[in-house]
Amino acid sequence: MEPVLPFALDLSGSAGHLAGSLHQQLRGAILDGRLAAGTQLPSSRRLAEELGISRNTVMGAYDLLVAEGYVLPRPGAKAVIADLHTRQAVARRPVSPLPVEDVRLAPMWRTPYLAREPARVLPERSFRLGMPDHRHFPHALWRKLTAQVLQQWSKQPFAYPPSEGIPALRAAIAKHVAFARAVACTGDDIIVTNGAQQAFDLLARLLVTPGETRVAVEEPGYPPLRGAFVAAGARLVPMRVDDEGLCVDELPDDVRVVSVTPSHQSPTGVALSLRRRMALLDFARRNGAVVIEDDYDGEFRFGGRPLDALQTLDREGVVFYVGTFTKSLFPAVRKGFIVAPAWAHDALAAVKHCADSHSDVVTQSVLATFIADGHMARHVRKMRAVYAPRREALLAGLRAMPAWFDVIPSEAGMHLAARVRDASQMGRVMAAVREHTPGAQSIAEYSIAPPAVPAVTFGYGVIDADAITASLASLRKALQRPA
Repeated sequence: MEPVLPFALDLSGSAGHLAGSLHQQLRGAILDGRLAAGTQLPSSRRLAEELGISRNTVMGAYDLLVAEGYVLPRPGAKAVIADLHTRQAVARRPVSPLPVEDVRLAPMWRTPYLAREPARVLPERSFRLGMPDHRHFPHALWRKLTAQVLQQWSKQPFAYPPSEGIPALRAAIAKHVAFARAVACTGDDIIVTNGAQQAFDLLARLLVTPGETRVAVEEPGYPPLRGAFVAAGARLVPMRVDDEGLCVDELPDDVRVVSVTPSHQSPTGVALSLRRRMALLDFARRNGAVVIEDDYDGEFRFGGRPLDALQTLDREGVVFYVGTFTKSLFPAVRKGFIVAPAWAHDALAAVKHCADSHSDVVTQSVLATFIADGHMARHVRKMRAVYAPRREALLAGLRAMPAWFDVIPSEAGMHLAARVRDASQMGRVMAAVREHTPGAQSIAEYSIAPPAVPAVTFGYGVIDADAITASLASLRKALQRPA
């Protein structure tokens, strides 16, 4: 009589544990392929007879295999071995999609403040905001510095770098911002972050008492910053922005954090006037508040002498200065920094350590050398010259449509904004904008409430001057056609 299975089973020494031993041996045979998917198991009666054990013992082992998904029962027929690939896929798939309001999620994330939207597919040359031009970056130099750093790094024992950033990069950043923006600091005042967004997240954790702290934000303003503070439990206070920037005189006295983009307001592009800068610092001093100064693309200046940074004017230690290299260099560098007041530095370093205990050392070292050797300053000067004619072409094109657009004054950054003169035509304007100037955005995308005066933002980081001129001419013709 042929054996009922193509391999031997050994139940000796399994007294009292026969079902468990049989189950494990059959399970092992399934996992290693001796029992292939679709193979019929022998009947419980026949296997029990061959092994000299009770049928109930075999049925117990089979039931365990069925419960674990290794065996598929078939009414009126012999059970078969399951396809493990199908079984694993089924095991990973949730029974049903998690509802948005699932109570297992923290309230903030049941309906996220910032919904994840599908990435817009744009032409390589477009009017998108905040993207520097890769064609003018010194790729060969960056590769050379990276190779040098890797060679040096390979000779060092493995170690975790400090969470606040390697000393060489912190010192280089301090010298860079002192030269470029007159920000007074040393390397000891710097916390290196993974881009400006992590800086906002760290500051929100540091400064917000959930449900209590009122944070003033620009309206319109940068949505990811608002998201970081909402996630930390802040109570947002949207503040109006006009041609002088944040309306400081409207700040409520119970606000404890004020977030501003004073060099180049995001998204309108206006600069915070010197009068309001001094008023904001006085507000913070009088009310025990702090100011977060986001200087995201202030290096690119096209007018006269830039206004002093808030941090430069600060004499009371109320300003946290946030900078980033993603706009001046490239997004994937993922390096930003915070210049923190002395009283907050140690606490901020502790927050950074909890959130991101050990940042990468290779990219930090390359960036430190890039800055210290003067390459950063040279690259910014070069890009300023690249962006200037693009900015002029954009200004000229928008000013050629006075019936439709009113350009908002701006002397810095990588984008311009223009108000739409007739708010009732905003739908028609945006339809034409999306068709002829892809990447341009309505400031409604930066606003908490519908803006009282609609406007459109146009980036010029990745589009050449001649393409800007042609696109705006096309936009003008589209708007001039009868509705």
